[in-house]
Amino acid sequence: MAPQMGQGFMINLPTEFPDFGLTAEQRRHAVRGHYYEWPGMDGERGEIWCYSDRFSYRAGETVTLHVSSTAPSFGMRIIRDGGAETRVFEKSDIAARWQESPEQCSVEGCGWEASFEFRVESDWPSGAYLITLTADGRDGKPIQSHHIFIVSPQPGKKPGRVLQVAATGTWLAYNTWGGSNHYQGITGPDRDQYSPIVSTQRPWCRGFVVLPGDAPRVPLEVAVPPKTVPRYPHMEWALATGHSKKYASSGWASYDSHFFRFAERSGYGVDLASQHDLHFSPEILDGYDCAVFVGHDEYWTWEMRDAVDFYVERGGHAARFAGNFMWQTRLEDEGRRQVCYKYRARTEDPAYRGGDVTRATNSWEAPEIGRPGSATFGLNATRGVYAGWGGCAPRGVRGFPVYRPEHWAFAGTGIYYGDLLGADSHVYGYEVDGLDFEIRGGLPYPTPDSGAPDGLQVLAVGMASQVEESADIPIEDQFLTDEDGRFTAETLFGEASDANLEKVKRGNGMIVNFPRGKGEVFHAGSCEWVAGLLRQDPMVERVTQNVLDRYIGKS
Repeated sequence: MAPQMGQGFMINLPTEFPDFGLTAEQRRHAVRGHYYEWPGMDGERGEIWCYSDRFSYRAGETVTLHVSSTAPSFGMRIIRDGGAETRVFEKSDIAARWQESPEQCSVEGCGWEASFEFRVESDWPSGAYLITLTADGRDGKPIQSHHIFIVSPQPGKKPGRVLQVAATGTWLAYNTWGGSNHYQGITGPDRDQYSPIVSTQRPWCRGFVVLPGDAPRVPLEVAVPPKTVPRYPHMEWALATGHSKKYASSGWASYDSHFFRFAERSGYGVDLASQHDLHFSPEILDGYDCAVFVGHDEYWTWEMRDAVDFYVERGGHAARFAGNFMWQTRLEDEGRRQVCYKYRARTEDPAYRGGDVTRATNSWEAPEIGRPGSATFGLNATRGVYAGWGGCAPRGVRGFPVYRPEHWAFAGTGIYYGDLLGADSHVYGYEVDGLDFEIRGGLPYPTPDSGAPDGLQVLAVGMASQVEESADIPIEDQFLTDEDGRFTAETLFGEASDANLEKVKRGNGMIVNFPRGKGEVFHAGSCEWVAGLLRQDPMVERVTQNVLDRYIGKS
């Protein structure tokens, strides 16, 4: 149950971490261990899994489902998940069978044969459609799985409507189904490495499509006592309940859904597209005055950025209520494979061996790529990153400290200079985007070498960290340690030395606004902005509405 927000409401945080029934060793495994979803994991009980041939479809197109089930048949229900849940399709007794998967299915794809097809009807509005598959388990109890597909809008001018672009590149990067993603994995000679290649042709992990309301978010909702060894309740809950370790890091259920539902319930006309749509059909933006990006939105291709940059230059408005603009990716095999070598890019990515190095799947801030993230959205991840969880500012600000309350985005909020925007609903974290800045006359300005676009105004700034830094807590008790900070130091300065780490380990998260060409960009650089919409924080809702209203031309 979301807490009720209102005038003067303050959250009284508990002083003890939640208990999910795990032992100390299990809690350590929840954080340090590699656990994932794989075919056959439910053993004697039986299981059913599903994926679709694509992420998104338009009206009139055919959705092909690939199903593997221990039961000989299953039933299926499809609902549209928006301001209200609308059932659009239901069918029972669909034939199924168990389909074998290659060991490296997360990299190669499952290769299952098609099991069922259906047509996207012309009266199905653009949006997210959740599929629930139900079958009989071997013990007589039902087994279920969930899948999602997007109905993209038809081409044409959409006056007054908003296009939300789902962060499907980040969903792909975090999907744990099959064992490997861009973080951990069962690839490499010792089957213990993350994979630089991940396939779309596999199910989503548990928790990406649907979640119970009590699933913890990443930022801590605990008043952390002094000298406390860092705890990560979202991962403890995941292990205790059988959800993906990465459920709280990405996916429709944790992030994109909350903006889409809010927008429809608030009376906005909102359509939905995937990042694959943005990559292969950039003209999809042309019909809209406002494009929105939300939640944890970390992985982008060069072509996706081109689409947004050209759209804004021509007069479009981009609103990004999202954090962690970090990695360049490439799409291969007509979009069925996503490539991101990340930390190993300079030693393994073919782009560094005679390819086009500007397309290297490294951080956008790598000098050889020549396209810092701030050039598109005003901010980047390497000057921001972690806040409000683990050992990264666990007692830090929960909202954005506001410096320019007179800005149009804050109209009607009653907010003052120095106030925290969204602290009650904890909108600041778990990863944020920032810029190098300086304070002059009590106001923040980007430094001359920050990479900030011309005309950028910094509206709010909070503190963040690339390092779980403590004088009291040993590094082996930390999840993040200083690994990301050292990678950033090496990326920017060529060496992961202590001296270079000192230059990058202190970050920030910002709200910024700037013009570009005939258009404009607003960026609230936090993954957790959607928590303010989920928890019905009136100030966060008002700022969101101010941005949408301005960008769709609503007076």
